[in-house]
Amino acid sequence: MSLLEIQGLKTHFKTDDGWLHAVDGVDLSVDRGETVCVVGESGCGKSVTAMTVLKLVPMPPGRIVAGRILWQGQDLVPLTNDQMRRIRAREIAIVFQEPMTALNPVYTIGDQIAEVLRLHEGLSRRAAFDRATELLRLVHIPTPEQRVRDYPHQFSGGMRQRVMIAMALACRPKLLIADEPTTALDVTIQAQILELLLELKSKFGMAILLITHAMGVVAETAQRVVVMYAGKVVEEARVAQLFGRPLHPYTRGLIRSIPRIDTAAVHKQRLEVIAGVVPKLIDPAPGCRFAPRCRYATPECTLDTPPLTEVLPGHKVACIHWNKLA
Repeated sequence: MSLLEIQGLKTHFKTDDGWLHAVDGVDLSVDRGETVCVVGESGCGKSVTAMTVLKLVPMPPGRIVAGRILWQGQDLVPLTNDQMRRIRAREIAIVFQEPMTALNPVYTIGDQIAEVLRLHEGLSRRAAFDRATELLRLVHIPTPEQRVRDYPHQFSGGMRQRVMIAMALACRPKLLIADEPTTALDVTIQAQILELLLELKSKFGMAILLITHAMGVVAETAQRVVVMYAGKVVEEARVAQLFGRPLHPYTRGLIRSIPRIDTAAVHKQRLEVIAGVVPKLIDPAPGCRFAPRCRYATPECTLDTPPLTEVLPGHKVACIHWNKLA
């Protein structure tokens, strides 16, 4: 049994123009100790999927229309907010996307980490504060005994992200959801944060669901990759399979849009551009949502939405023309 299994999840938002299908039938699983990357361009539904798992989507205007979120076999969809509060942070933790705004500016770093420990672990104020200091040391923040009493504005972006990771790991969760944890950080700090996540994963034996739009991050960190487009999963495979033999035109376009340092000196090649724009997700038309931008599209692509099908061992794709890319 998977640690987390999402089945046919649909999360829609009510707008003045109609229902926006942000997540529209997503199937996804994470096994114990595994790192799964969810990748795709901005607006494809990655973050909404992650927020829906913890039921942090504001309702209204959001609504879980269909599907199940099985956490160790238990469906989270029907649970109340009080029931979800026992799972958040203790069993499933999240590192939010923007470290510069995720922390409360009027409380010290130590108080914010200690609050999680007092709420979920029942520690005294002093014990929680001491544990917060140890967590800062764990994420390699220098002089944690002093920095634990500092405020967020006294930390750089990279240090704030380390604090967010420390807060997420306070209760040693079984699953960490990292929503683009390297956003707005420079390249050197990005590498340090990713290295830290993998180090802590090994130390605690937890699973990671990593949300990103950077294919380079995927190649460095994941065992398995889920590619999303316009609210749907279009391809899923192990990392070596996906980069060695992408079977969906969208995935191939993403990979070919990345500069390659290993061949740049030998073959001068223009980076590929995926023509067109992302479709509107308000009452979307039937058929493959990538069809208007796809060079392999035929009239039958606009008739029905292709299902996510396992076409090779461990390799799933939602495309009726996948064999043209095989």
